[in-house]
Amino acid sequence: MSAVEPGARLSDRFLLEDRVHQAGGATLWKATDEVLARPVAVHTFSRDFERIDEVVTAARAAGRLTDSRLTQVFDAADDGDTAYVVTEWVTGESLIDLLAGGPLEPERAAGLVAEAAEALTHAHEAGLAHLMLTPDRLVWTGGGTVKVLGLGVDAALTGTTSDEPEAEDARGLGRLLYAALTGTWPGEEECGLPPAPTTEDGKPCPPRQVRAGIPGWLDSLTIRAVLQEPYKGHPALTTPAEIAAALAHVPRPMPVPAATPPAVPLPGESADGSVTRIGAPPGMRTTGVQPAPQFATAATPSSGGTSMSRALVIGIVAVVMIAVGLGAWTMGRNLAQPETPQAQAPTPTASKSAEPESLEVVKPVRARGFDPLGDRREHPEIAADAIDGKDSTDWHTDSYTSADFGRLKKGVGLLLDMGKSTRIANVVVSLGGPKGSSIELKVGDSDKLDALKTVAEKNNTSGKVTLTPSKEVSGRYVLIWFTRLPPFEGGFRGTIYDVVVHTPGSA
Repeated sequence: MSAVEPGARLSDRFLLEDRVHQAGGATLWKATDEVLARPVAVHTFSRDFERIDEVVTAARAAGRLTDSRLTQVFDAADDGDTAYVVTEWVTGESLIDLLAGGPLEPERAAGLVAEAAEALTHAHEAGLAHLMLTPDRLVWTGGGTVKVLGLGVDAALTGTTSDEPEAEDARGLGRLLYAALTGTWPGEEECGLPPAPTTEDGKPCPPRQVRAGIPGWLDSLTIRAVLQEPYKGHPALTTPAEIAAALAHVPRPMPVPAATPPAVPLPGESADGSVTRIGAPPGMRTTGVQPAPQFATAATPSSGGTSMSRALVIGIVAVVMIAVGLGAWTMGRNLAQPETPQAQAPTPTASKSAEPESLEVVKPVRARGFDPLGDRREHPEIAADAIDGKDSTDWHTDSYTSADFGRLKKGVGLLLDMGKSTRIANVVVSLGGPKGSSIELKVGDSDKLDALKTVAEKNNTSGKVTLTPSKEVSGRYVLIWFTRLPPFEGGFRGTIYDVVVHTPGSA
């Protein structure tokens, strides 16, 4: 196999520029795809590298996957003279980088690992495993998405195999979650984090014994994945799919790209900085943003709606209001049986009837968790996340032991301050979790519960819900008030991903 030097071109397309690192007969390069004018990662191999066939085969298999959370393979070839693998060049912060300032908040940690678990579930459905999940393989990109580096290729580079690949990756996901929650590593390999404290029998201590404030359900889930054994009456989590299901309702800390065709990557995919490093196996890695051999994708949508769906809801509401307005006007005209054509359809009347046909979004000035019947605090620190226009963030209630708030109170809610008295046409609320939420829309000019009037309600509901008052109503304060909560991870919790308030538009 011929020597490869800086300035060489592979496949008359990929220009090798900077040698990132070299070890074990494999060399990682930063290169440029001259056809699409974007940076790429290229792995080349020396003449005596023994696993070229395995690496190229693994890369080609990974390249057939279509999940944007797995790095995409652009090319993999071995023509007998030169063998190489080309992937996207990913920039961002690895889990190691994210933990430099200390352990992550529990929900953020769970959200990151939930994305990784879903991506690996898709990989295992296609018969591919990772087998080498460490904190530098989980990256939060500059574009605000999760990338799992090294699928298939890391294992091929090092000759790593497993008789139970699903269990191995489930254990790896549990270790990533443990690291994110505690800032320590419960595995045997060196990874740049301090080792996790252990019990007398040598097992990692439960995360709650390492760091305060971790929810019990998340502590249990982590141990069941790390140790691959039952814990406190709950079964072991032995596959990525089981972990993904257990974390399905966790709010995600970043948006997941919308689905795109799993074909040759478009030029725009690199323009936003979402590029990948071909990662190196243990012993070959460099510092900084970790390079890694990655592969596959297009994109799979995650939970939560999008701005497009929100626009669709607004459009549907507008069409309904137009139909109602025109119908009412026509009925009134026919019943009145006017004597003259002038009285039959005067322009001012028609214009007034058509007034509800347009709705305008009005932005609340602020939001806060509203708990007047309890301790008056219901996660106020994240209330603004429900009005930021992002379906990837949320406000939620505390967790309770029953749907009726453990019989401690009659309700809790999210209070919106519109800044001034505002006419309310409807309020669109994006709820999280399964069915079971019962909510009321209350409006008034005072932020006292007894001064807010209930103008609409929905029972046993979920997803995107439109609350429409039966008659015109206005007020400075808008309250989404939970009267019953849906199930959530062994308890009950209300979640609001987004709230959009509409006011009648001008005629």
